[in-house]
Amino acid sequence: MESSQPQQQQGPKKRGRKPKPKDEKEQQQQQQSAGKMKEGKKAQQPSVDEKYTQWKSLVPVLYDWLANHNLVWPSLSCRYISLTPFFFLVVGHCYFMLQKLRFRVLLLKYAPFAFRVYLSGDRSLSKLPTRIDSVSTSQSRQTDGSVPNTLVIANCEVVKPRVAAAEHISQFNEEARSPFVKKYKTLIHPGEVNRIRELPQNSKIVATHTDSPDVLIWDVEAQPNRHAVLGATHSRPDLILTGHQDNAEFALAMCPTEPYVISGGKDKSVVLWSIQDHISGGSIVKQNKPGEGNDKTAEGPSVGPRGIFCGHEDTVEDVAFCPSSAQEFCSVGDDSCLILWDARVGTGPTIKVEKAHDADLHCVDWNPHDDNLILTGSADNTVRMFDRRNLTSNGVGSPIYKFEGHRAAVLCVQWSPDESSVFGSSAEDGLLNIWDYDKVGKKVERPSKSPSTPAGLFFQHAGHRDKVVDFHWNASDPWTVVSVSDDCDSTGGGGTLQIWRMSDLIYRPEEEVLAELEKFKSHVISCASKP
Repeated sequence: MESSQPQQQQGPKKRGRKPKPKDEKEQQQQQQSAGKMKEGKKAQQPSVDEKYTQWKSLVPVLYDWLANHNLVWPSLSCRYISLTPFFFLVVGHCYFMLQKLRFRVLLLKYAPFAFRVYLSGDRSLSKLPTRIDSVSTSQSRQTDGSVPNTLVIANCEVVKPRVAAAEHISQFNEEARSPFVKKYKTLIHPGEVNRIRELPQNSKIVATHTDSPDVLIWDVEAQPNRHAVLGATHSRPDLILTGHQDNAEFALAMCPTEPYVISGGKDKSVVLWSIQDHISGGSIVKQNKPGEGNDKTAEGPSVGPRGIFCGHEDTVEDVAFCPSSAQEFCSVGDDSCLILWDARVGTGPTIKVEKAHDADLHCVDWNPHDDNLILTGSADNTVRMFDRRNLTSNGVGSPIYKFEGHRAAVLCVQWSPDESSVFGSSAEDGLLNIWDYDKVGKKVERPSKSPSTPAGLFFQHAGHRDKVVDFHWNASDPWTVVSVSDDCDSTGGGGTLQIWRMSDLIYRPEEEVLAELEKFKSHVISCASKP
């Protein structure tokens, strides 16, 4: 399958937002206004490099684990997959795979967790500096647009909590690849990889979005490993989901309860598929056409939709399934609408919130612990939380809270898989904020050092120097996150992958933390008094 990519050589892809038409006079006024604002703020605000340097100096205090991995090409999407029940035990330079149940307690104390990361390798940027290509081959390459797009599967190791030395996690080279991230397999993707989503019941089955109307389904274990070289043949998807009438680039989700897929696109529709009939024994069944035999390079069969849902008036930017139902899902779009759907009652909106935000909506997520709560993120720089019990079918519905902590468009929101009130949000300001809505409105006895801190915000990951386009919580290792940034504006190209876990002193109950620190009080005082 070949996907057309019109005008991809001209510059970086914008995150799912369609530029709004402006007349020439309005555009000139906005440029002049923006220029004056930048001049006024330049003396007050530190540069990106200054802020990054300050963050890096605090890494030993803020983090329990951090791995920084340089990407030659920016990745627009990332997913964190557990490899349990297996761990990798590191002994010298050798790796021994042991079953979890056979681990002894002493080995478990220091053995790192083994996980898998899905990344996209994007060739759409031009005029990037020459570097070692960490997502295709080991040779230096000029990024002239001739390197193929890739879907990269990497194995990564994450040290267990309270094991890594502080000086170790803070001393890394931004231009280097992390020794804890090792490429496992590469697929040559037919078009840019805009979005990756795994099937929760079987994480080796993955869906991807590119610049085409189709959704591509991959059985990554069954797919052959490819070398990303000039002229390489595209990997063939195991299934092709059809139904969109225009490109579907970003909105994609896979159901947590059944093998269902939903997608949204520029045709303003949401499309639902079932791939149940194409999965057997945990793998995708290859249905060969007559005369093909066992040709593994043959393109997978096309799967038509179970339903096409219409109600948006502009591009659908993101979708999410209800955690408890394959028939209920929601979507957001450039029409500023949040729409809830129920496939059991028809293809029209069940609930439509006409003005969920003051600008385009980019992302949505449904709380896996409480299916009444839905998060949305927008170009108006805010995250809003809705309770569907407060929404009505006539388009009326106000958020139960508005979270304001970003200075640019919010690109991704996701609830924590471990804590029902905790979620993260990433944005074009380069920040990944961690929030706890249970802390909103609670009285703080001691004055805050930063009175302007937004309510509910309790941690900011500032390790990226450009827009954080995607992130994913690790469901098997609490409070561990993988995040990726597109660094073309700040460093001239490439991207950054970071795997990190904040210190447990930040999120544990205050009384518990103070009691633990009290044990070290005398030691700290004695060290401070030494000349």
